[in-house]
Amino acid sequence: MDGSPEMTVKKLNIGLVGYGFMGRTHSNAFCQVPHFFDVPFAPVLKAACARDAAKLKPFAERWGYQSIETDWRKLVERKDIDLIDIASPNDTHMEVALAAAAAGKMVMCEKPLGRSAAESRRMVEAVEKAGVANMVWYNYRRVPAVTLAKQIIDEGKLGKIFHYRAKFLQDWTISKDLPQGGAGLWRLDVGVAGSGVTGDLLAHCIDTAMWLNGGIARVSGMTETFIKERHHTLTGKTEKVGIDDASLFLARFDNGSLASFEATRYARGHKALYTLEINGEHASIAWDLHDLHRLQYFDHRDEGRLRGWRSLHITDGDHPYMGKWWVPGLQIGYEHTFIHQAADFLAALGGGKSAAPTFRDALATDLVTDAVLKSARTGQWESAKDQ
Repeated sequence: MDGSPEMTVKKLNIGLVGYGFMGRTHSNAFCQVPHFFDVPFAPVLKAACARDAAKLKPFAERWGYQSIETDWRKLVERKDIDLIDIASPNDTHMEVALAAAAAGKMVMCEKPLGRSAAESRRMVEAVEKAGVANMVWYNYRRVPAVTLAKQIIDEGKLGKIFHYRAKFLQDWTISKDLPQGGAGLWRLDVGVAGSGVTGDLLAHCIDTAMWLNGGIARVSGMTETFIKERHHTLTGKTEKVGIDDASLFLARFDNGSLASFEATRYARGHKALYTLEINGEHASIAWDLHDLHRLQYFDHRDEGRLRGWRSLHITDGDHPYMGKWWVPGLQIGYEHTFIHQAADFLAALGGGKSAAPTFRDALATDLVTDAVLKSARTGQWESAKDQ
């Protein structure tokens, strides 16, 4: 015993909607967070919900959920559920969130918040009217190296920011034989997803960028859909593809800095290449998801003979979050970012607050993605602010 007072820990009953890839990451986060972080609430995996009971049951058993539901409305109505965690496809986000907020439940939601800023605005209004804690799972903020970049910028070490660059490249939709719609392929169905790489990949880049460098004022974008028609797994017909396969845009931040953003699912050899670089008057920062435990840092104020890019290995106890994990030199990975987000949410909840990014923060991102898609249609610079 170290003599420190013990924290009173309350139970927080979780109701999860969705059992896919993000359902696994969220479940793992809730399971692991009390093992490594001192949090005022202990997550209890109370119920998992999805339409397909045959697939849901083994998922629930694997992760230790106490019960299952096949109707999210029943899940929301349950008195033994404190928090609704939405990990289902984008077209379900708004309806579930509105009902959960109306029932007085806390709400966590996978990104993007809505299929459009209009949907997201309704979700923001609902949780704020209900006064319930809320958060959106933009997990890349919680990469220790990215959090350290935030600290360095806030400390003024970069000075005035001139440039921000980000890209997110994948290659999994290149085949013309890949269908759209249904489990695993709903991201190619515009009715479900809302947009393509703009709302899926660039949304991550935009959220991180505005967290690090402030709001985005205006954008000029272009998009392309390389394969115009695909077989739809649900209708059995060949249908027009409505999502964007590639998206590029220029932006001007509120602080006057310039930016370029790029995302595509048509970059051979790239599975999830997310990189960012920030250039300031004194120093620059660069980060790569493929090497997520490292932060590249250049400071022009260093002695000339020794000036150059430093590769900072983010594993020491004084680096963000790392004091909760292993000894210096041992790395963590992608799944830990969700654990960090769960820890921050629970810690903020203990203080009666919502941890960022809140639904309102995520609305700001959706305003940018809407502006990019509008600019791609009009060929004009568009405002990224709420009108």
